Amino acid sequence: MALPASGQEISTQLYMEFKGSVLNYLVQNLDQKFLEVADEAMLRRRVEEMIEDKLKVDRLPLTRQMRNRLVAEITDEILGLGPIEPLLRDPTVTEVMVNRPDQVYCERFGKLELTDVHFRDVDHIRHVIDKIVTPLGRRIDESSPMVDARLPDGSRVNAIISPLSLTGPVLTIRKFSSDPYTVEDLIGFETISQPLAAFLSACVRVKLNILVSGGSGAGKTTFLNVLSAFIPEGERIVTIEDAAELKLNQPHVVRLESRPPNIEGKGEVTIRDLVRNSLRMRPDRIIVGEVRGGEALDMLQAMNTGHEGSISTIHSNSARDALARLETMVMMAGMELPSRAIREQVAAAIHLIIQVSRMVDGGRKVVGVSEVQGLEGQVIVLQDLFTFQQKGIGENGKVIGAIQATGMVPKFMDRFKAAGLKISPEIFRFEPVTPL
Repeated sequence: MALPASGQEISTQLYMEFKGSVLNYLVQNLDQKFLEVADEAMLRRRVEEMIEDKLKVDRLPLTRQMRNRLVAEITDEILGLGPIEPLLRDPTVTEVMVNRPDQVYCERFGKLELTDVHFRDVDHIRHVIDKIVTPLGRRIDESSPMVDARLPDGSRVNAIISPLSLTGPVLTIRKFSSDPYTVEDLIGFETISQPLAAFLSACVRVKLNILVSGGSGAGKTTFLNVLSAFIPEGERIVTIEDAAELKLNQPHVVRLESRPPNIEGKGEVTIRDLVRNSLRMRPDRIIVGEVRGGEALDMLQAMNTGHEGSISTIHSNSARDALARLETMVMMAGMELPSRAIREQVAAAIHLIIQVSRMVDGGRKVVGVSEVQGLEGQVIVLQDLFTFQQKGIGENGKVIGAIQATGMVPKFMDRFKAAGLKISPEIFRFEPVTPL
């Protein structure tokens, strides 16, 4: 390695070469048993000592700032997920997208921005992906080039590699806060209003079956987590997810996670398998992270046979679309049921659909709450109880508006009375919004 002249700053290329040699030196000399038992502080101290030893041997002049940077980056490489670890620690970052070694985007406050983070090459990205999925018993290779996984904090991970990805490995991480959002947080973010929060809390407590609908990145899982916080502590909750993301604080929670097939194509356990199994686990509530296939039929049957109070999410752009998608998913179960029979099941099972959306300013809001009132002829009747009324666009492109009652009172008001919950009719009073 060619050294710079005395007093001259080392180049970025020379720094990266030295970083690579130090990393190789650490990999060869760090005791594996020490790695297994050391915490971050212990490992950082050991890395610092070994870097100092390496610096003395190679006599490479590094400033204190560059030494600190070197220690931080190599510690992230060994303990964390390499170059993207600082983004994962940044509380303002909600999503990290690795498109190429030299192109890493992140989402801050609902807006995408290109970062200065770089990987060495595509193998470096693959190493990080393997580091995520291997401890979970999942795999990604040419025979299985896509994978869904999660980080220890529950953040959602998706990875796809060639030949499906023409640009090489692509890694997407949807971050979840280590301290889950509460309903007070969502009220502060103006995602939901105080009166609507009180109404939805009552809906969960009286065991209405609720579907949270929205597009990708609209905040469905976050909102589902907040809704689940309204479930009384004395109930047994079974959560079913593809990759476990929900964080419930109740004492009696059983978490189930699906399993992909192994390398021989065997051993797969689907969401539908878990929904059917959960019925034998004496659940008071069944929470399905997202319904996306034939499990819709089993979930509807559970809701209609004594397992009320279930909550799930679905990808759709409106409450009406959610019902249509649910009907399509029931057909995916392979049961040749007539459309009317499916719609009868849906109308009897689902009580409430909550539509969430990501606005143009990046904020997430509840834009609609609709009651499923039943079946008339061949049509499931929906009644909007609350809708988002937009007044306009303010400074910095911020959406100005509020969720407003439509003036309609739900048919299930008697359930609140039977449960001893007082819901003021004033919540449903219509107040027209004056445009800016």
